[in-house]
Amino acid sequence: MATSNINIKNRRATFDYEILETFTAGIVLTGTEIKSLRQGRAGLTDTYCLPENGELWLKNMYIAEYSFGSYNNHATHRDRKLLLQRKELTRIIKAVQQAGVTVVPLRVFINERGYAKVVIAIARGKKSYDKRQSLKEREDRRSMERALKG
Repeated sequence: MATSNINIKNRRATFDYEILETFTAGIVLTGTEIKSLRQGRAGLTDTYCLPENGELWLKNMYIAEYSFGSYNNHATHRDRKLLLQRKELTRIIKAVQQAGVTVVPLRVFINERGYAKVVIAIARGKKSYDKRQSLKEREDRRSMERALKG
């Protein structure tokens, strides 16, 4: 199967959080959800992950209703189960129990085998001065690139 160009990113995540560790997980989807995702009609705004009963769930992820779906179309913001190895799952659950640490999705893509995958990260929230520092570093990088080009 040809590689897909579906790559939905959570741009706010790297700005709002300091990324500590990343994992790639599978997502349990219904038929209309994967078809809509393959059309690129999804978003990660305000999406987060929570452990429940020894499993990790993706909360509030938006996947638009499939245009050719009938009465059994999916709900756009339903909770979706993430598929991880047991070792990774226990590591994430231990990390989330620490104060100030959360799990956020960074991007959703379709791999070469046609499966939907999500890159999740263990992250710590940034303070406002950290965000200002990130903006300053990005502006400095841009100005250096402009100077090299010009």
